[in-house]
Amino acid sequence: MASGAGEASESAEAGTAPAAERAARPTEVVSSTALPEDFNPELPRHGSSLFGELKYGPDFTHFDYVNPEAPKGGEVRYGAFGSFDSLNGFIVKGQPAAGIGFIYDTLMATSLDEPASEYGLVAASVRHPKDYSSVTYTLRPEARWHDGKPITPEDVVWTLETLKKSHPFYNAYYANVVKAEKTGPHEVTFSFNETGNRELPLIVGQLPVLPQHYWEGENAKGEKRNFNETTLEPPLGSGPYRVASVSPGRSITYERVPDYWGAALPVNVGSHNFDRVRFEYYRDTTVSLEALKADRLDFRMENSASSWATAYDIPAVRRGNLIREEVPSANGAGMQGFAFNLRREKFQDPRVREAFNWAFDFEWMNRNLFHEQYTRTESYFANSELASSGLPEGLERAILEELKDDLPPEIFTKAYEMPVTDGSGNNRSNLRRAADLLDAAGWKIEDGKRRNSKGEVLNVEFLIDSPTFERVIAPYQQSLNRLGITSSIRNVDAAQYQRRTDTRNFDIIIQTFPQSLSPGNEQREFWGCEAAEAEGSRNVIGICDPAIEKLIERVIYAKDREALVAATRALDRVLLAGHYVVPQWHLTYNRVAYWSRLKHPENMPSYSIGFPTIWWMASDAPPPAPADEASEAE
Repeated sequence: MASGAGEASESAEAGTAPAAERAARPTEVVSSTALPEDFNPELPRHGSSLFGELKYGPDFTHFDYVNPEAPKGGEVRYGAFGSFDSLNGFIVKGQPAAGIGFIYDTLMATSLDEPASEYGLVAASVRHPKDYSSVTYTLRPEARWHDGKPITPEDVVWTLETLKKSHPFYNAYYANVVKAEKTGPHEVTFSFNETGNRELPLIVGQLPVLPQHYWEGENAKGEKRNFNETTLEPPLGSGPYRVASVSPGRSITYERVPDYWGAALPVNVGSHNFDRVRFEYYRDTTVSLEALKADRLDFRMENSASSWATAYDIPAVRRGNLIREEVPSANGAGMQGFAFNLRREKFQDPRVREAFNWAFDFEWMNRNLFHEQYTRTESYFANSELASSGLPEGLERAILEELKDDLPPEIFTKAYEMPVTDGSGNNRSNLRRAADLLDAAGWKIEDGKRRNSKGEVLNVEFLIDSPTFERVIAPYQQSLNRLGITSSIRNVDAAQYQRRTDTRNFDIIIQTFPQSLSPGNEQREFWGCEAAEAEGSRNVIGICDPAIEKLIERVIYAKDREALVAATRALDRVLLAGHYVVPQWHLTYNRVAYWSRLKHPENMPSYSIGFPTIWWMASDAPPPAPADEASEAE
């Protein structure tokens, strides 16, 4: 899911967004580790891994977590939120339709039960030199677009060049990929501007390949297509699905391609089992929940603790027709929080930002709103070995010592302190701490309001795109009001929200920063100075700090796992010290609800629920309830 767009999720656990709902962008992959001792740079390999050996050998027939005998057929319906006005998911303009990435194949396919391994999809093999100065992919001659034309090296070269020019995400993600060139009839070589970045071959493998001949051609009206403009014309793809029907802003349906060229590949066996995947759009999460209970939807990722605890006590659940399941996840939780826009002068003093954190009473909210389901997030890399804690030691401290001139001295002497309350709602001591910070930052109480030396009132707006968070922000506002801070909530539709966040027209938003088990190049997009200036980048906060810039590079170019963990903990510590967000909460599992006609493998993968890719419809499943027939639940 495009960061900052779509449904406001109450929980930020990594990997919860169904694969089809995510925007057509690569996912983050983990970073450096040692090469196998027998590594031969001239030998093409069927896959690559950042943790050394691959789990699956060159003769594997399918991933262990799929059901290779899963029946094909049926239509699955999933709820999307907001609206959409484009079928081009690769540009800043517009709001792309959910699942549009379904129609494209990537060079490699990610394994869902390994933390950082990829296997050949469009590419049959991969090789790279020991210094990681380039990577070469050999394409499968049988790879085809849906119009029957072959996927060529020219398509791959054009894709990289076009994506880097069309979206700041790709420009940052592939910043070190300086050139792609055809080096054989079915071969493409990507050259890097630095050596030693072991993540680069894998992130290149995630490249979604686009058809040059289509985008440089004409539409049905004889007009030349423009890749940088929104469109509702179903694009040409090469993947397992194609666009079947579109109702702009309301629904989109994909149909399985019966003669899909890659159906028999090991990475696809047991996958893409539904004949049709339909996304129905809703403006409100409550309405979509009722649609699920009324059998208008088949599947739901539940992001509301209250709904999970109280909204499913209905006959369909008691009968076992509608299933509630908590699926464990091995992913790190990343960070979700109230994110400040540092481009606004009122947020530039870190003491102001820290005061907002002391005003936030998580314990009361967890008890009264969330049925005590959540854990407070205390790290940008929560629920993993990458999270910093206590005082820096060993290699982590040595890394920070090199940057001490750019760091606040308390990083070395004082552990990061997360405010805690007794959950009673009486957080007076924390509010006194917040008031002291605001006073020190020059925001004094005058006539009951916080004003600076210019007489300006400290007034903030919370921008959201769903009413989900209104019940969270409302009690928070009461605490802010007691501090003399005036605040308001602005709930806008998804398209307006996307535009306002892309153009940085906000005070505070709820933002997620998902993290892999070992971060890499994507950190530039989250915290880098260049991304801070780029419209539509994921550095929504506007962070530009010399120490963070250097730490990002230490993460990317770490030589081994020990160095990577130390550099990431140091980065985490500096981000926390900057008080760039008010941290919220996380889960270590995924809450899913689905009708029993849907089935998933018994051996679910560790790093994704794989919906809808590895799920299927029971061959003897009864049809959904007729559209005019109300469920018992209602």
